[in-house]
Amino acid sequence: MSEPDVAIRTRALTKRYGALEAVRSIDLDVRAGEIFGLIGPDGAGKTSTFQILGGVMEATSGAAELLGQPARRARAYVGYLTQVFSLYPDLSVAENLRYVGELRRVPVHQIEQRGNRYLTMFGMERFTERLAGRLSGGMKQKLALACALVTEPRILLLDEPTTGVDPVSRREFWDALAQLSSQGMTILLATPYLDEAERCHRVALMHDGRLHRTGTPAELRQSLGLQRLEVRARDLRGAETALAQRDGIVDVQRFGDRLDVLVHEVQAGEHAVRDALGHAVESVRAASPTLENTFVAILRGLEGDRRVEPFPDRRDAEPADDPIAIGARGLRKTFGEFVAVQGIDLEVRYGEVYGLLGANGAGKTTTIKMLCGLVEPSEGEVRLAGEVGALRSEGVRQQVGYMSQKFSLYDDLTINENLDFFAGVYGVSPGRRAARKRWVLEFAGLEGQGGQLTGSLPGGWKQRVAFGAAIMHEPRVLFLDEPTSGVDPIARRAFWAMINQLADQGTAILVTTHYLEEAEQCNRLGFMVAGELVAEGTPSGVKATQGGRLLEIRADEPLRAVALLKTGMEPWRVSLFGDRIHVIVDGDAQAAARELTARLARDGIRVLDAREEDYSLEDVFLVIAAKGAVAA
Repeated sequence: MSEPDVAIRTRALTKRYGALEAVRSIDLDVRAGEIFGLIGPDGAGKTSTFQILGGVMEATSGAAELLGQPARRARAYVGYLTQVFSLYPDLSVAENLRYVGELRRVPVHQIEQRGNRYLTMFGMERFTERLAGRLSGGMKQKLALACALVTEPRILLLDEPTTGVDPVSRREFWDALAQLSSQGMTILLATPYLDEAERCHRVALMHDGRLHRTGTPAELRQSLGLQRLEVRARDLRGAETALAQRDGIVDVQRFGDRLDVLVHEVQAGEHAVRDALGHAVESVRAASPTLENTFVAILRGLEGDRRVEPFPDRRDAEPADDPIAIGARGLRKTFGEFVAVQGIDLEVRYGEVYGLLGANGAGKTTTIKMLCGLVEPSEGEVRLAGEVGALRSEGVRQQVGYMSQKFSLYDDLTINENLDFFAGVYGVSPGRRAARKRWVLEFAGLEGQGGQLTGSLPGGWKQRVAFGAAIMHEPRVLFLDEPTSGVDPIARRAFWAMINQLADQGTAILVTTHYLEEAEQCNRLGFMVAGELVAEGTPSGVKATQGGRLLEIRADEPLRAVALLKTGMEPWRVSLFGDRIHVIVDGDAQAAARELTARLARDGIRVLDAREEDYSLEDVFLVIAAKGAVAA
């Protein structure tokens, strides 16, 4: 490759913090105009790499060049969106843009012109006077991106830009990145969401400060050399245990109404599954491995299997008189004239994992706060752990755990002090406290580090400690509001292994998430749009009731193809995933593929391949959100 084709180049790049080597002699080339994804577990060295490339931190040794210049000298050409929000909450959208632009010496008229262009691109042109602190998570991230773009950089560095952003906003965000890439901008980003990494042209896996695999998402998936089976069985818990001990089964992961089983070969794998489970098998279906399957398999090879130890000193759960742990009838909440939640009916049983899904601002967090007694409803009735009305009583509080969307830990206390505080509040006996604190530290991957200040932890580790603190008292009802936001796939898997353990032992769990691959792990799902519960059912059941088909199209000019298809269809039906286009169609998939191929051919775009793929839960979410927006 000729020298001008490389926009970002590192050679033997190394960063040490005392004895800790965070980045270990990495060589990386990112091509001009490429969207390149850096994926890896928490603590892999991604943020240190970004800080060096952004020119805000010096490398210990090695070279980092952007557009042929050392990183610190190239800052004028680089936009950098950090992992932590870099906005001023007390300034308006327009004032944030103006501040950043003037700081980077952009003429005032250009700040206004460029700011308006990017705000329009992101659908935020109506919010220029709104304070940044009053924006939703998705809008904050779009504004932060607009601030990074107002200098019109040639290179854009994005460190986990969509953490906490709902799927609708995330898809809009990625449409904007694809457009910027098509205009020649080079984009390097880190993400914990591997469905999102599928949208990159190439990705690299970083672990323990080193780069281990680099290639297109398809190349990484193929390198796994494994096939995936979706297995449905009557007793998923028992089936998971039986298959985990079976020769020929590489990996088993439980989801809400199925198991994902990785095998070397489909027919032999299906035979092993049926032989192990017998008549308990309801169905076995072959499917393509995901990038997350690949990521987990590679990391398990590097780190070994990370088992989630059973929670220590568990009490025997007493059977409940009422099977409904969480119930709501006609639940409504207004703030002045604004209706946040309107007329929700909801039931969650003991032993069930219920996922509450919705875009930012749909009313999920307000609903959770009413259900667990933190906010009084304007109308309606809530039933919690056998009580109606007296939700703040000592008896109810001892049975409920709550992990809030914003970190529920005290940053100026150590990890041990936080755990002691929560154990004391919830009345955990001194005899059980020490063992449970050790378990939380082990679960979080922080053994021996209980004296560390909680505020110094990266977001993923802080989430793990917060989860441990929320379950120290063995709650029978557990509310988890975006518990895995910013958590890497290996840690996310440990979260869900523990969530399933708790549910198997009878705990009722209500969880919200913006990461829809993990929503598949719930037994039932409810979708909220504009304060209403508009759809409910199992993951498979919700997909089946939406209708429509998903086409995956590869074309020789994918960006132009997306723009063309969006002019003739509802925009939410079309999305770009790297070099592939996903289109949601009605009716016969093959007929739709022929029609779309002909439509693109009339504009000189050649379709290389068009095939029907599985309808993802993200596609379902977007369909429901779009229909709900039209109805509203």
